[in-house]
Amino acid sequence: MARPNAVFVCGSCGGETLKWQGQCPLCGEWNSLEQRSPARARAAAPAAAVSLGARARPAGDAQRFGSGQAELDRVLGGGIVPGSVILLGGDPGIGKSTLLLQVAARVAASRPVIYASGEESVAQIGLRAQRLALSAEALGVVADTDLPSILALAAEQRAALLVIDSIQTVQSGSAGAGAGAVSQLRECTAELVRYAKSSGTAVIIVGHVTKEGAIAGPRLLEHLVDTVLYFESEAGSRYRIVRATKNRFGAVNELGFFAMSASGLKEVRNPAAIFLSRSPQPAAGSIVTVSRDGGRPLLIELQALVDRMRFGAPRRIAQGLDANRLAMLLAAANRHADVSLQEHDVFVNVVGGIQITETAWDLPVLIALASSLKGRALPAQLVAFGEIGLTGEVRPVAYGDERLREACAQGFRVAIVPRDNAPRKPPAGLTVLAVSRVAEALAAAFTASA
Repeated sequence: MARPNAVFVCGSCGGETLKWQGQCPLCGEWNSLEQRSPARARAAAPAAAVSLGARARPAGDAQRFGSGQAELDRVLGGGIVPGSVILLGGDPGIGKSTLLLQVAARVAASRPVIYASGEESVAQIGLRAQRLALSAEALGVVADTDLPSILALAAEQRAALLVIDSIQTVQSGSAGAGAGAVSQLRECTAELVRYAKSSGTAVIIVGHVTKEGAIAGPRLLEHLVDTVLYFESEAGSRYRIVRATKNRFGAVNELGFFAMSASGLKEVRNPAAIFLSRSPQPAAGSIVTVSRDGGRPLLIELQALVDRMRFGAPRRIAQGLDANRLAMLLAAANRHADVSLQEHDVFVNVVGGIQITETAWDLPVLIALASSLKGRALPAQLVAFGEIGLTGEVRPVAYGDERLREACAQGFRVAIVPRDNAPRKPPAGLTVLAVSRVAEALAAAFTASA
């Protein structure tokens, strides 16, 4: 059978069909099919196997090099791995280009670096470097959107690090579509991955995000790269959080903390400064918990507000927590601790804008709700963590000893924890109250506040 002379490719999803249609049969987009010439099949060369002997085996962490930002190195698993491809996404104006320009300038002090921008001119990048007080004489900057030209320059300079800002602006002639199209994003990312693996150059790609917060383009981009980082920030806050959602060379969900200043992004070595900015006087409904996100424990303030329902159904609003789990906790409190909130609106907030995905917040939130309901403030030096089951038991959580040591180091003196998390020898200066039931935990909290 004769091979068709052309195929039609959808500009939205990248799907292919043999005939033109007004609507893409795969994604349903209208008037998105474009005619392309089919790629000719080439004879495949046999693959060559390489033995992973002592000489071919990678040297592990010895191969990594620092980015100049200790918090970013923590998120990456200890530094940048040569030949790796990192995808960094975030909202517009959050500081992606600022962070990467700082990283590129510091790495360029010891290694050749190419910073390729399709959104700014060389003069604009130079002005930003002056504003950030960066010594960027050794940094190679190019304002171009043609990917083959950028890769040729990186190969000529033997760059150890290549920064692409951003993937939505570069294009390759082999894709045959405009910059930002799905086919262009897919082909350009694949070319960057092939170049990184063959040359040993580390590549950092900036990706714009959609209104839902996901990186724009097909999810294939996240599958192609080695590491996916998200830049997050609370609206109006100067603090920034870098989160790893995928990392082939380190821990997933590791966090790095930064503060935006006039001279760029500064590292926040003690995140407690962000999450523990409490009022001078203890207030009802406020409590501190120890959450573990990534590789380190974080002390975070939780705030709860209980208010008499005015009309309609009671509201259950949670910022930074799972609202469905909050509803489950309210049912457990009503059944096993005589804390009835059926006629109250309930509001729970995590200070600092961070998302807590683990279950260690169950116990402190319930204590904070009871504190708000009774109008009794909890001690400022009280910390709590633990998971609550539907039968009213307080279940242990992982890394209990590390959480207690961090709480003690931050000056807390009383901790309410699950009985199975109680250490044999508590840290010096910390009183540990071990509980096994919800009612027992509430009694211990209000006894400590007496």
